[in-house]
Amino acid sequence: MINALGYAVQSASSALEPFAFSRRPPGPKDVHIEILYCGICHTDLHQCRNDWGRSTYPMVPGHEIVGRVKSVGAEVTKLKVGDFAGIGCMVDSCRRCAACQADLEQYCENGTVWTYNSKIPGTNENTFGGYSDQIVVEERFVVNVASTLDLKAAAPLLCAGITTYSPLRHWKIGKGQKVGVIGLGGLGHMGIKFAKAMQAHVVMITTSPDKAKDAMRLGADEVLISRDSAAMARHAKSFHFLLNTIPNGHDLNPYAGLLKLDGTMVLVGALTALTPPLLGGSIIHGRRSIAGSAIGGMAETQEMFDFCAKHNIVSDVEVIAIQHVNQAFERLLKNDVRYRFVIDMATLRPKT
Repeated sequence: MINALGYAVQSASSALEPFAFSRRPPGPKDVHIEILYCGICHTDLHQCRNDWGRSTYPMVPGHEIVGRVKSVGAEVTKLKVGDFAGIGCMVDSCRRCAACQADLEQYCENGTVWTYNSKIPGTNENTFGGYSDQIVVEERFVVNVASTLDLKAAAPLLCAGITTYSPLRHWKIGKGQKVGVIGLGGLGHMGIKFAKAMQAHVVMITTSPDKAKDAMRLGADEVLISRDSAAMARHAKSFHFLLNTIPNGHDLNPYAGLLKLDGTMVLVGALTALTPPLLGGSIIHGRRSIAGSAIGGMAETQEMFDFCAKHNIVSDVEVIAIQHVNQAFERLLKNDVRYRFVIDMATLRPKT
């Protein structure tokens, strides 16, 4: 076994604290990675505090992991010692179902194994995530990270990045399309960057006028303030696609009215109930679609990293020492970050 060190919560009400644990020894298809950076996702906060009622403890969160390969198994072919590698939200799946066979492991019909707060197949042991110094993962669930990318800013691509890239690719966003990105946060700022790189006309849709300047800096062509009824009326029936990144329940009806004939709004942020109810007429008239999308599969995640390397796309990040992770959680609750916290894992074992 490999001795590892990380930060964990022991209950829904406890703080993250140092935690020693073991990783499995690498097998023939495994990659052993020294973790350099790990992004902080809002999901980490929800899981640690058991907001969704499915948390098990102790829990080492973190699924936006970038590191350096320490060793590889004899059957590993796409990575070698010294390469930079990434691990995202999942570390295993059944490999047999239709979704897995289609490289859509995130929709595994028999249950995806998540990077943390999941069960290691064949055991009753928990998976532990990236708020730690090292990890062992099978090659299929590891991606190559180009050395040309800013590694600390590349870490959030493993969740915030692929969550927004995947629907944009699936709905074939490109030149000549008008795309709205609803909500400017960890997901929204990546949606702007990707849609712009795909040559769409990008409109940032927000309730906050003070976010307009930053939206333009990130690449938006226009900013639409959703509380401005006159502006919303001017943009009615004009969008081919809306990427809705709002992370909590909200009213979809005003946004549905922005869609053109056959337009689609995809939800990637809200996991809880949407209120008030969606009016049937808002989607029936115009043959509009409301859809959802999770992260991408492993093949698509690698495609995204190659796209990011080509277009020099990374997240806007604030790097912190792991000793400040609890304060970062509190700031995350207040949306006080532009636009993703990333933990520098070198601070886990400070030099004396």
